[in-house]
Amino acid sequence: MLIVAGTISIDPADVDKLREAASVMMEATVQEPGCQQYVFSVSVADPGSVQIFEVWDSAADLEAHFAMPHMATFGEALGTITVTGRDLKRYEVSSSEPM
Repeated sequence: MLIVAGTISIDPADVDKLREAASVMMEATVQEPGCQQYVFSVSVADPGSVQIFEVWDSAADLEAHFAMPHMATFGEALGTITVTGRDLKRYEVSSSEPM
């Protein structure tokens, strides 16, 4: 299992554009094979900070995601948003259990 987690920083004035693009992206992505979870969340404390959390069955599933048409559409939308920073990491997870 792979987890992708981190933040992107955007101009708070662009948060509505991001919400619109991310909503479409999330809806399409969770339908992809191997996607267990795919979430964008705007911070309550800092509307310019967007948390990203993804869970994938495999690296192959994540790689296939990058070639999806909705990924290209999202990339175009992101080009209209002022992104001021990015800190995303990919984690390989060998097991998980409820807390």
